[in-house]
Amino acid sequence: MLDDVKKLKKLILEQKLLTDADLKKYQKEAKKHKKGLKDFLIEQSVVEETVLYEAWAKQADLPYINLKDHTIRKDILNLIPEPIASTHQIIAYDKDDITLKVATVDPEDLQTFEFIRRKTELELEISLTDSSSIREGLKQYHKSLQAEFADITKKEEKIADDDKDKLTELAQDLPVIRIVDTLLEYAIFENASDIHIEPAEKEVVARYRIDGILRDVMTMPRKIHPGLVARIKILANLKLDEHRLPQDGRFKIQNNEYKISFRVSIIPVFDGEKIVMRLLNESAQILTLEQLGFQQRALDSIQRSIKKPNGMILVTGPTGSGKTTTLYTVLNILNTPEVNITTVEDPIEYRMPRLNQSQVNHKIGYTFAAGLRAVLRQDPDIIMVGEIRDNETADIAVNAAMTGHLVLSTLHTNDAPTALPRLMDMDILPFLVASTVNVIIAQRLLRRICPHCIVSYNLDQRAEKDLEKQFNIPEMMKALAALGEVVSGNEKVGSLLFYKGKGCKKCGETGYKGRVGIYEVLEMTPEISDLVMNNASADTLMKKAIERGMITMAQDGFIKAKNGITTLEEILRVTKE
Repeated sequence: MLDDVKKLKKLILEQKLLTDADLKKYQKEAKKHKKGLKDFLIEQSVVEETVLYEAWAKQADLPYINLKDHTIRKDILNLIPEPIASTHQIIAYDKDDITLKVATVDPEDLQTFEFIRRKTELELEISLTDSSSIREGLKQYHKSLQAEFADITKKEEKIADDDKDKLTELAQDLPVIRIVDTLLEYAIFENASDIHIEPAEKEVVARYRIDGILRDVMTMPRKIHPGLVARIKILANLKLDEHRLPQDGRFKIQNNEYKISFRVSIIPVFDGEKIVMRLLNESAQILTLEQLGFQQRALDSIQRSIKKPNGMILVTGPTGSGKTTTLYTVLNILNTPEVNITTVEDPIEYRMPRLNQSQVNHKIGYTFAAGLRAVLRQDPDIIMVGEIRDNETADIAVNAAMTGHLVLSTLHTNDAPTALPRLMDMDILPFLVASTVNVIIAQRLLRRICPHCIVSYNLDQRAEKDLEKQFNIPEMMKALAALGEVVSGNEKVGSLLFYKGKGCKKCGETGYKGRVGIYEVLEMTPEISDLVMNNASADTLMKKAIERGMITMAQDGFIKAKNGITTLEEILRVTKE
C-alpha cells in the first residue's frame, strides 16, 4: 500500500505527518531524483520509517510491533520457512494452541497468509511492522542456522565418502531435513519448475527456475552439501555411496492441497555433486487449447487436424517450451471411451485416466522405437511418442500414421516449417511426409506481465527504430489488421499502446507472473504438400505458409504484447535468442 502514491499521500495527510505544501514539495524532489515517494521520505529522514508504519497500523486498526529486541523461540520462527519470510517480509514471533502471531510489512498479502494458515493449521493474528524490524527478525534465522551448521560440520568431519551408515545418519539430521523440506516447500509455493543445488568451492547455492528464469534463493556453507545430497538420495531411493556416476530417480510429496512429483538428476561436478529436481504437478488441471493462448485461426487448424482418424500431429520447440503440455491438452480432447490411447514417454510427466502410459528404459533396451513397435501390437487408435529422435522411431511413427493410426509426437526444430525437411533428413521419403503429417505446432513460452503492477506506454522514436531493426514491422501490422486487432495495416507502431510490469511484491519485483505460449501452426494444405514432394527448403515452406495466412511465433507474440499479455522484451528474448 505504501508504494501506492495516492494511498501514501492520504495516510500522511490524515495522520498529519506533513502539511500538504511540504508533501507536494517532497513529491517533486522524489520525481527529480527518480525515486518512489516512500523511499525518498525515509532516505532523507523527512519521516522515520517506524513513524510511517505506526501511522499505517493506526489507520488500518492493526497492532504495531518492533522485532528489534524481540527474541523469538526457534520452533515458532521456523513455522515460516526462511525464504518465504525473507521474500514476503513476514515473520512468526509468538503462538498459542489456536493462534500464530505474525509481523508483516504488507497486511494485504492474502496469498502468503493463506499458505501459512494451511501449513501451520493455526489462525493468524496480523501485526504490522517495518522493513528494518523485519531485517532484525531475519537475523534470528541465521543465528539458529549457524549453530545447526556448526553441529553438522562436526559430524561430517568424521564421515568417509563410502560410509553408507554414517551418510544415512547425516541425512536424518533434523537441520538437514529442515533445509531440504524448506527448499521443496518454498519451490512449490513459488511455482518453480526446477530446483538447482550447486556446490562451489566455499558455498552451496540453491536456485529456482521460476517462469523460465533461474533465481538464487539460498546460499549455504559448503559443509552442508554432503548432508543435502544424502537426504535427497534417500528421498529418491538412489545409491548413497555412489559419487562418481550420474544417478536419476524420483519421489512424490502429497497432501490435501497438492500432489507434486520430483524428478531428480544428480551428476558429479568438480566441487561435488550437482542436483537438479524437476517439479511436476500431478494434481494440475489440464488446460484447454484456448487457455494455452492459441489464436482462433490456429485453433481451427488444430481442431480440423485432430478430427482426422490417422496422420501425424507434431509439436516442435526447444527443451522447456511446453511441448508436453500441448500434447497432453490435445490428448485430453481425444480421450474418449471409444478409443484406445497408448503412450511411450521418457519420463511420464502427467498421469491421465484411460491412457496406457509406458515409460522407456534405455538401460534394458526399451527405447522409443522398441516401445512404439510393441504399442502397434496393442490395437491402438491413437499413439503418443514422447520424441522422435532417430531414423528408426521416425520410420515406425510414419508407417503407423499411414496404417490408420493418429500419431502425436515432438521434434526439436526452431519453427514449424523446418520440421518437414527434418523428417526427410531422417530418411523419410518426401511423399510419405506430405501424406502423413496433418499439422505442426511450433512454440515457445514467455512470461506474462504481472496483473498487479501492469502499466501502459507508447514507444518513443528511438524505441520504434530499435524495434524496426528486430522485427518486420509492416508484416506485424498486417497480421494485427488481418485479425482485427488494428484498423488498418498502415498504422504506425508508435500509435499502439504496449504494456509492462513495474515490479511489485506479488511478482518478486520482476514485473512478470506466470507464462503463456506463442505459437505458429502449419497445417498440411495441398500447396504445402506439393512443395514437400518437390523437396522445398524450410524458407520456401515458411514463405508459402505465411502467404496462406499462417501467423508466425513473432507475430503471435506481437499480438499478445499489444493486448497486454506480455512485453516486447520477452518476445525478443525468446524469438531472437
